[in-house]
Amino acid sequence: MIFYLTISEAYSGIFSSQVIDVVKFLENNLNTKIKLVAFISIRDYFLNRSKIKAEMPNAIILPMWPKLRNWKLNKILLRIYCSVYKPKTIIARSVIATNLALLMRDNKNCDKVIYDGRGAIEAEWKEYNVVNDEFLLNEIYSYEKKAILNSDFRIAVSNSLAEFWENKYSYIGNKHVVIPCTLNSDFKKIKLSSASISDKRKQLNLDDSDEVFVYSGSIAGWQSFDLIFSFIEPILKKSSKNKIVFFSPSNSNLDKLLKLFPKQVICKHLNAKDVSDFLIVGDYGLLIREDSITNQVASPVKFAEYLACGLRVVISDKLGDYSKLAVQNNWGYLYTNFNDLLLKPSLTEKQKISEDAINHFSKENYISQYKQLLIV
Repeated sequence: MIFYLTISEAYSGIFSSQVIDVVKFLENNLNTKIKLVAFISIRDYFLNRSKIKAEMPNAIILPMWPKLRNWKLNKILLRIYCSVYKPKTIIARSVIATNLALLMRDNKNCDKVIYDGRGAIEAEWKEYNVVNDEFLLNEIYSYEKKAILNSDFRIAVSNSLAEFWENKYSYIGNKHVVIPCTLNSDFKKIKLSSASISDKRKQLNLDDSDEVFVYSGSIAGWQSFDLIFSFIEPILKKSSKNKIVFFSPSNSNLDKLLKLFPKQVICKHLNAKDVSDFLIVGDYGLLIREDSITNQVASPVKFAEYLACGLRVVISDKLGDYSKLAVQNNWGYLYTNFNDLLLKPSLTEKQKISEDAINHFSKENYISQYKQLLIV
């Protein structure tokens, strides 16, 4: 039995695609029993529990002890479930979950702990004010160091992250695999055709002849909206046929752009299950972020999703492993080198990009890496 452990992560599109979908894949392909164990905040506990259970009925959803700084107190409940299910291994998503799992191993409640490293967590917390608890901010370096150095095995979402572990925390050895943020199974169903693209464009009042840029996801501060604005403003000014679609919740940044270009900016907030249906309206997907440690080691799932929908990615430099990958594979352009006189990708090019991406970012492509988790 394997536990896949998360803590303080509410249900979201990312949770569905990068937690639930991963657990289902492991369960179906590794010939082993695996169970999701998720500690979630008591705030909206029952709402989040019902959403997770709707997708994974056998998941164990537990109320988290109030305040993340009290994460150690969750060991009481976790120890009970370990005594019932007797997991050999706990795969723990991110730093706090891994430290909790290490308490289980130290007390003989499991044999092995695998750190599922999603990024440079200390840097992310401090660069983007993810956490404002001074106690946690003072402790996060030691928590991250312990998760990296004391785990029995590690998953890194990028080669850049593994290199960061070596440079920052003196991690040495090869007891890790690199598995990027992979595609949700919904994206395997994508069928690109002139008719399907045209139909979705009509639903958004877009013409087939429009050159369409797409931004999907949050417009939170760390997503670098100012860089996106400086990139897209001259393109929108150049031609009324240039359009941008934001699949994002409305906010003041988008309101500003809408006022400047009311006929060229479209906003539509999507449910996670509808993303793969609507991304196909675009010609280019925007993945422009500032240069920070967080972004240098990242594996943005939007990169894979844009490509799977046939979009070429306009990407910032030093974004995980993907800035180089985009250029090398003709999957996109660095935003500083983007020439808006380029011909938008043809249907044939879009279909090729989609096929390549679905092959590269499918979970099946990393089955050998996943299998290593069983022989730790």
